[in-house]
Amino acid sequence: MGQELLHTATSSADRAAEAQKATWVSVVVNLVMTVAQLIVGWLAHSQSLIAHGLHSFSDLLSDFLVIYATRQSAHPADQAHPYGHARVETAATLVLGASLMFIGGGILWESGMRLQHIEKLPVVELSALWVAIATVLSKEALYRYLIRVAERLRSQLLIGNALHTRADAASALVVVVGIGGALAGWSFLDLLAAALMGFMILRMGSGLAWGAIKELIDTGLDEAQVEAIRQTLLKTPGVRGLHQLRTRRMAHQALVDAHIQVDSRISVSEGHRIAESARARVLREHPEVLDVLVHIDPEDDMDPDIFATRLPARDALLAELQPLFAGLPPPEKVVLHYLNGQIEIEVFLNHDFFENGEALKQAEAALADRIKAHANVRRVSLNCLVAPN
Repeated sequence: MGQELLHTATSSADRAAEAQKATWVSVVVNLVMTVAQLIVGWLAHSQSLIAHGLHSFSDLLSDFLVIYATRQSAHPADQAHPYGHARVETAATLVLGASLMFIGGGILWESGMRLQHIEKLPVVELSALWVAIATVLSKEALYRYLIRVAERLRSQLLIGNALHTRADAASALVVVVGIGGALAGWSFLDLLAAALMGFMILRMGSGLAWGAIKELIDTGLDEAQVEAIRQTLLKTPGVRGLHQLRTRRMAHQALVDAHIQVDSRISVSEGHRIAESARARVLREHPEVLDVLVHIDPEDDMDPDIFATRLPARDALLAELQPLFAGLPPPEKVVLHYLNGQIEIEVFLNHDFFENGEALKQAEAALADRIKAHANVRRVSLNCLVAPN
């Protein structure tokens, strides 16, 4: 277990380091393009380039958000966060999505207002076109780099940041068309390009925010993944059935809860061993799963009729049955089986009390006859710890 925790901590640290390296590359590119677009857009009178510069500035802010989130999510589990800090990524994704929605809506609104006064727009200059083309090329190259890292690390936050960059490249292409049209004499195309870019940003932000919200409300894995985990559990030796399987996402990983059925006559320790075996198999065959909680059931307890009768606990039941054990020595051990809404009792006595096996059978028959009146008890059996000669 210690080696497993050490390996997990090392993997998390390596993952965080690689994610931050990729993000710092993004920071440099976005910083250069933000400054270039804002300055040239202002000097060249291009509203779409200025809008895109603001979008690049939001990329820069999101990069710093990613750096913070990946550092926090890499921290190991502690008392306050027993499942780790992975959902810091989820919260950061939600903030990123909300900020994109705000920026996209603002750009869309501003473009719409300016379109009402086209005659007052200044002439767009050629330098804006060259900066827009450079933006397309740099953003597309950055996207391809980021998406490779994100898919390797299975990080939703990095994927979101990469998609953000791809949308930035696509919107920069729209800016190229808009500026080109404005240079050709259709000045309104620059504002239309800015409006379209605002809509694209708004749409992407809503998608990221909705994905984060679904994770925060514990939306499960897709059906194919759940079925694969189900089959893995059912193939575990000793597992006789599976009647409840729940999953929920946690950033790039998932948590699983399962109720498995085992032989109702095995010991608690053997049932625990089967549970640990099932857990280890899922973790080994499904790398996306962070942890598995396995509940052992001796029967399908999802049937509400099983619990229609409130069965007594051990102390109360033995107190009720004490008069029925008259004539027998104090039992060495009593095993209770709560099955199908009733109780089966195994009583283990010292073999010195019985002369032979026939005496044991007669005592068991007499006890069974006395206990028939007890509605909660289905069967009772007497056993010797050591069989008589």
